[in-house]
Amino acid sequence: MVAPQHEQTARNRILGAARNLFAANGFHQTAMAELASAAQVSVGQIYRLFKGKEDIIEAIVQADAQERERTIQHLQDRLDAGDISVEQTFELLMLDVMDNPHEALSFDILAEGFRNGRVADMIADMCNGLRKSLSDFACVANPGLSGEALKSAEEMILACLFGLGHRSLSRPSIDDERTARCAAFMIVAALRAMK
Repeated sequence: MVAPQHEQTARNRILGAARNLFAANGFHQTAMAELASAAQVSVGQIYRLFKGKEDIIEAIVQADAQERERTIQHLQDRLDAGDISVEQTFELLMLDVMDNPHEALSFDILAEGFRNGRVADMIADMCNGLRKSLSDFACVANPGLSGEALKSAEEMILACLFGLGHRSLSRPSIDDERTARCAAFMIVAALRAMK
């Protein structure tokens, strides 16, 4: 029997190799043998830890969602403590989504969500998890937000996160820091203008 620590190490290597290969070659074009070689495990080991590629994608989405939750919680704690303003909160959040070394993989996962209901549900769950924190941030900018206006604010902020997190193909002409600062300013101004 393989020790749990060794299984976790193998699992992490598989997920790391999968991120790189799926981003470079695409989800469907990556063979399990290629993944096993890159992760330095056997194909059998992959199947002992994951049912298939869908499970690997699910693990990647879950890991990304957990990382995003930690980032948002850290921002929430800093905002609540008065260490940063709501504008800085949004700026740091935008910078975080723009710092995506696996943007191509993200596109592939989003595309897979249209073909695979299970992946679509994972993406939707991740977005639903973000909505509560985004709602909290929006209410700091405009404490009067509620109901449909608040739901609209959540959707607008999510759209900005998705768009800025996938902007490299647009060949941006402004750097990430300036983009994040401007986006945060515009989001907060829009939130404050909502009734």
